Amino acid sequence: MEHSLRSARVATFVYFILCGTLMGAWVVHIPAIEERVGVSHATLGGLLVLLGLGAFIGMQVAGRLTDRLGARVVVPASGVLCGATLVLPGLSRDAWTLTGALLVFGFCNGCLDVSMNAHAVHVEKAYGRPVMSAFHATFSVGGVIAALVGAAAASAGLSPAAGMGAMGALGIVTALAASRALLPSAPPSADSGSAEGERAPATERGGTPGRIWVLAALALMIMLCEGAANDWSALHMKDVLGTPASTAAFAYGTFAATMTIGRLLADRLAARFGPVAVLRHGSAVAAVGIALVTIAPWAWAAFLGWALFGLGLSGCVPQLFSAAGHADPAAAGANVSRVAGLGYVGMLAGPAVIGWLTHLVALNHTFVLLILLCAVAAAAAGILRTGSDRTREPAPSSL
Repeated sequence: MEHSLRSARVATFVYFILCGTLMGAWVVHIPAIEERVGVSHATLGGLLVLLGLGAFIGMQVAGRLTDRLGARVVVPASGVLCGATLVLPGLSRDAWTLTGALLVFGFCNGCLDVSMNAHAVHVEKAYGRPVMSAFHATFSVGGVIAALVGAAAASAGLSPAAGMGAMGALGIVTALAASRALLPSAPPSADSGSAEGERAPATERGGTPGRIWVLAALALMIMLCEGAANDWSALHMKDVLGTPASTAAFAYGTFAATMTIGRLLADRLAARFGPVAVLRHGSAVAAVGIALVTIAPWAWAAFLGWALFGLGLSGCVPQLFSAAGHADPAAAGANVSRVAGLGYVGMLAGPAVIGWLTHLVALNHTFVLLILLCAVAAAAAGILRTGSDRTREPAPSSL
């Protein structure tokens, strides 16, 4: 049992890295594909929204399928489809074919995203201690892998179709190879004999519990903050503080680095202090960080602010996903899909919302919205304490 559980955890790491790598493979080829297809930046921005739409739909479909068929079926199938469709944007010849390619690839990526998170919830429940944040950290590792491989492919003169096709093929092999180690089904709830555990799944009771929608709203807020940092951190350094473009690029790098480090540490913090503390104090640290960015007159102060922002946000989303999955093991996939889906909407909306606000106020003043969102998340962190989904037996020391 211990060996199979450890293998399932390793396999989950593999799928998170795979998802990050496949999405990163598309991202690193965006400039070349944009030039090949001949679309403007504005048109590309609209197409990226369609990628997000496809992912959102895929998340909702995969959530229900994972609950019905099991993660052991849906996760590898989604991984294979995601790898197979990665090449489609590279083969696109015009805006219309790119539109279809992004919708299909986004759908498959959304399926993989939710199904692997649902399986991660089952692994965490079997371990009896927090392990979710580390999975999310390895998603970032996949992005690094994609950047390195993409750079090597470009240096070798490979076309986007060839480079993405090769990475997609490797992704298919990886998805199939890791599938046997996945858990065959959701582990039984530790509190299955309690009144809480005896309740029928939310889907059978008719409707989604209000708590899940609160978690989804918090995910939207936190991921909106992440999306804003992804697209506006470097521009803030360049346009507001006047740093060279080469220096400004380190703003996002600082944010991403502390985000990854924080997620590697968040599981231990959640095990010791609880998920409420991770969300509450993490959101508070993020609020302090982005407030520092807002008022910083010097580049070094802004870098410190972006570092604190990434560190504070790092453990928040994994706690929300975990709480959604544990709230009702029989509907873990559906609940995670709702939280992840709204969170993804926030990730996409963040850059657009900040861009719209720049028509009204200076860029650094738009970050006041992010301060407020982090403050709301900190105040609402007690929602993670509701229910028995975080009550688990201690994990065996050998695991």
